[in-house]
Amino acid sequence: MATDVKWALVTGASGGIGQAIVTCFVEDGYKVIAVDKVPSRIDEHDRVFRVEFDLERFVVDEAYATSFIEDAGEITGGAGISALVNNAAVQILGHCADVSRTQWSESFNVNLSAPFFMVQGFLEQLERNRGSVVNVSSIHATQTKERFVTYATTKGALSALTRNLAVDLRDKIRVNAIEPAAVGTDMLKAGFTGQEHKLEELAKFHPISRLAEPREVAELALYLCSERSSFVHGACISASGGIQGSLSDPD
Repeated sequence: MATDVKWALVTGASGGIGQAIVTCFVEDGYKVIAVDKVPSRIDEHDRVFRVEFDLERFVVDEAYATSFIEDAGEITGGAGISALVNNAAVQILGHCADVSRTQWSESFNVNLSAPFFMVQGFLEQLERNRGSVVNVSSIHATQTKERFVTYATTKGALSALTRNLAVDLRDKIRVNAIEPAAVGTDMLKAGFTGQEHKLEELAKFHPISRLAEPREVAELALYLCSERSSFVHGACISASGGIQGSLSDPD
């Protein structure tokens, strides 16, 4: 079914990066299904449809997943989505000896399994609309530090999934990933309350001498879903401000 209006589905839409992604896609003419487990802070907008949604339940409850996919199809009026941005993630930190089975399972369900089943569930719509998928991975997919063992493993797997899906799906849809370093979201900044000097130190450790802005990640996601990147497939694009080439990181 052809349509002049393109739809995007963005997970983790209430976070700093998620809100920026929704805004960028709307500005580019998309209508957006913005989903998150917590109520969205995105302003009411006739091009944004907010849906409270549990990604972990989407993975483990097939009936819930089927209902959501059907509901999304109805929201689009049968047009289906043209872009899927798997942005949602949980970051559970802890040394190997301290990570519980529940924490490990939740991390993999949300950060890895949900993107896979999202692609699987929306594949027909995406293929029909010659669509694209963007997985928001992390610099931790390739470079990491202590206490990030769970999060980093899920992101390494998400980047691998991106490459594997490109091979498996061939020319049906395009699948790419973004691997950002530190992004200056409100959540990140809140973690440095009372220790603003450490936030400044973190910024300076990036060779570009600053943190990424959420908008910069969002614009890269939009580019990867556009025809301007039509030959980019199975790529895991570093957005690290140069820190990916560094040999050290602040504690």
